[in-house]
Amino acid sequence: MLVRLESILLALGALAVMLLGVLIAGNVVARSVFGASIPDSVIIVQELMVASILLPLAATTASRAHICVEFISDKFGARVKSSLIVMGTIVGMLALMPLIYAGWREFISNWGSGSFYFGDLALPKWPGKLIFLLGFGACWLRLLELAIRDTRTILAGGIVDDQHEVGEIE
Repeated sequence: MLVRLESILLALGALAVMLLGVLIAGNVVARSVFGASIPDSVIIVQELMVASILLPLAATTASRAHICVEFISDKFGARVKSSLIVMGTIVGMLALMPLIYAGWREFISNWGSGSFYFGDLALPKWPGKLIFLLGFGACWLRLLELAIRDTRTILAGGIVDDQHEVGEIE
């Protein structure tokens, strides 16, 4: 199920990038040709940027494609390196927890108050907060799954390979 969620979020992130391109190009053309801009384009770009960055985060985590510095950890043996990978995963989970909590509070606050951006379209603020929460929430779930999977692998005497994509837990 997590793989399916990640695929959907990845597709939505890709769609957000395409919409960003269309919106920015359309706004440039509208300003150049018609002397006007697309209403609230800055706000829409801002919200699409959040979607394009955060929605694919869980899929990036699943494929272990985050930027990492390995020049020190490569000097250790496979068992120590495996333990460092699990420790890094747990630190990542701990780092995301305050962001998820803050995102939840912001989402609930904006949802309950009906906050909106002041502009021509009066766009609500809650969709961007929900996207933020979904992106980080899905990433946290994937980190949890990786921590469990990798810990099981280590306890079974195996080595964690951080170079390959992971699927669902068996």
